Amino acid sequence: MNMPHDVLDYAALHPQSGLNDRFVNRREFLARSGSGFGMTALAALAAMGELPGIELKAQSENFSPLAPKKPHFEVKAKRIIQIFAQGAPTHIDTWDPKPELTKLDGKSIGGGRGGRNGTAFGSPFTFEKKGQSGLEMSPVWPALGAHADKLSVIRSMHTDIPAHDTAQVMFNTGSLRRVMPSVGAWVIYGLGSQNQSLPGFVALSPGNVNPNNMRSAFLPGAFQGTQVNTRSNRAEDLIANIRNGNASLPEQRRQLDLLHQLNEVHKQKMKKDGQLEARLQAYELAFKMQMEAIDAFDINRESQAIRDSYGANTNEGRQMLIARRLLEKGVRFVQVWHGGWDHHNNIATTLPRKAGEIDKPLAAFITDLEQRGMLDDTLILWGGEFGRTPAAQGNGNARGRNHNSRGFSVMLAGGGVKGGKAYGATDELGAAAVENKVHIHDLHATLLALLGFDHEKLTYRHNGRDFRLTDVYGNVVKDIIA
Repeated sequence: MNMPHDVLDYAALHPQSGLNDRFVNRREFLARSGSGFGMTALAALAAMGELPGIELKAQSENFSPLAPKKPHFEVKAKRIIQIFAQGAPTHIDTWDPKPELTKLDGKSIGGGRGGRNGTAFGSPFTFEKKGQSGLEMSPVWPALGAHADKLSVIRSMHTDIPAHDTAQVMFNTGSLRRVMPSVGAWVIYGLGSQNQSLPGFVALSPGNVNPNNMRSAFLPGAFQGTQVNTRSNRAEDLIANIRNGNASLPEQRRQLDLLHQLNEVHKQKMKKDGQLEARLQAYELAFKMQMEAIDAFDINRESQAIRDSYGANTNEGRQMLIARRLLEKGVRFVQVWHGGWDHHNNIATTLPRKAGEIDKPLAAFITDLEQRGMLDDTLILWGGEFGRTPAAQGNGNARGRNHNSRGFSVMLAGGGVKGGKAYGATDELGAAAVENKVHIHDLHATLLALLGFDHEKLTYRHNGRDFRLTDVYGNVVKDIIA
């Protein structure tokens, strides 16, 4: 039977227990087993004289892999939030105005790739110049328009494959062919976390996320993302088993200290076990989270005015407010998943509704960060896995757009980014990036640069090779850096 990685077959390990519930999570396993076989093993080792003279102490007193680290050079961005528009938003109708396509609306277009074959679909939305910079933005962003002078839009993005799952993993890890560490894992590996009682990398989503988008892969397990299902309104329900009713905090602390001591015995007899280390670090983090996670995820501790500004009665508003609380408490990388952008039809009606779900919360988030003095050192990234075609799918008012990997847009703000700027360009129809082209590897190199890293030097040696987020590619987009 395949079980989730956080489940152990306790009944199989302990047939004498008489348990009806065969599978338990690690927290329950630890509570039931720690003082049983653990104490037996400890006593046996002591009797044999093989127990080293290690004083019991919490791992928190030792070196933590999440301890804060200094980047390669000093910059403003200290933390990052990624709002992932899952499903591939249409750049032509959000950030990249195409008046020529509007002129050709309903006419046949052809002679090229990237969705140029078919019937032209001019955007149903008239872009407007916003702010002192005159940044052109779609009317689907009424609230974000007020922040135009803080936004930097890259209009010349491109990626490799226009298939959702593959392109999403490419966007989040920079790899198509093998399981590689995610951007969040690389950021935590390089910077550590400012709060040792919360995960350094948290992914907020109202449903399951492909774990390949959050994994640490060959990096130590402490750097992988922790997914939090945000469907519930109650902080206690957001994180399963955050309360351990079977053991008091002092008792749990003693159990963890015992496990660390037994692990030291193991390491002196055998080489270091990375998976075992990762599990022990997960136990430590789970123990610490009992004391801080409930507060971090409880948006009812915010004023009514703040909750109203985010629209916290909606899932997107609640996620963005939780994200701000996590970042404020020292979480280094927060990923917010916002699905439903796969608009193959009815763009005229579905796009304003979908954009409206995140427009107000994201605008409120930017305002909130600015008022708290956090905007200058918080890097914001919004974007999806690829773009959409200039040719129409469907007919009449039901028209939509197909997948397009050759041209799309992302938006950045805060943490060292120039505001009121549009960088790069697609062709006159929006089919492909043609000016100052930016690949996913280039975007990743730029994110790391804003966080203080030379992407070519942030490496990890694995199987005899030095790996990095950008593989052997990537150029920093210096023109968007303030």
